[in-house]
Amino acid sequence: MMSRALVCVLALIVGANAYAEEFPVRTVTIVSPYQAGGTSDIIARILAQKLSERWGKSVIVENRPGANGGIGVGGGAVARAPADGHTLLATASSALTINPLFYPKLPYNVDADLSPITRTGVVANVLVVHPSVPAKSVRELIAFAKAKPGTLSYASQGNGSNGHVTGELFKQRAGIDILHIPYKGSAPAVQDLLAGQVQLMFDNLPSVLQLIRSGQLRALAVTTAERDSQLPDTPAIAESGLPGFDTSAWFALLAPKATPEAVRAEIEKAAIAVLTAPDTRERLRAAGIAVAADGAAALRKRIDKETGIWRDVIGKAGIKIE
Repeated sequence: MMSRALVCVLALIVGANAYAEEFPVRTVTIVSPYQAGGTSDIIARILAQKLSERWGKSVIVENRPGANGGIGVGGGAVARAPADGHTLLATASSALTINPLFYPKLPYNVDADLSPITRTGVVANVLVVHPSVPAKSVRELIAFAKAKPGTLSYASQGNGSNGHVTGELFKQRAGIDILHIPYKGSAPAVQDLLAGQVQLMFDNLPSVLQLIRSGQLRALAVTTAERDSQLPDTPAIAESGLPGFDTSAWFALLAPKATPEAVRAEIEKAAIAVLTAPDTRERLRAAGIAVAADGAAALRKRIDKETGIWRDVIGKAGIKIE
């Protein structure tokens, strides 16, 4: 005769599986912890539309910007939301791998509060310079910076942003002294770069592609290990004197930590299916985004690996943000 405890466990398993089969039972909210219109938001809105079509339920995107993504992730938006699968997070990698290293009072813990579902997309960062900069290549830029240390400045989307730590990694690998100027987002940073107030920047390729094509900015290299199809004639930094240099901005979907495994698995299955559909791939490709639907296990490993990389970079740079 089965024990009462075993009966309870089996009942819970049956109940969870039944709930997963019915999921979702109401509107699903995907929280985007950034302003509307950015790369993360573009992915979230395409994903919401396709998941809504698949599930036959409304899926909406709610923007909760602030604190480099910290407000949307923590503060009750996702990390403290009911763990039933109806509140999800679509975020950039910086909220998962960089923020925890910069902010000791972060209102969330990636491991304790969030459950990985899958990466959703990846974009190359590109090193762009103002046309007044005489360097036409990464090697020439490094030589110029070494000849005139401290005279060049690079803009970033803000302290703790992907562009910030990529710039610090570049400084360390190249052995150069350039000044970091943080902004509140990509748009004001690019505006000052166009005006010549700063000389260079590492930004998401989709954000500056048209400015490169129009000649308003000069692309010296992409930060990924290989060239990007959007800029086939622009080399990678790794082939420009800094072998092994490989960074990118990637994006991911996550759920609150205690989300039942059966529900989390259904969301993962659905997200991968809609992301890898040909029409979704083409919509994202047109925006300069490559699909990266590699599942929860791969996402967990990537978070751990990149956190270690950025911890070393930040430690060597001596950066501290309260």
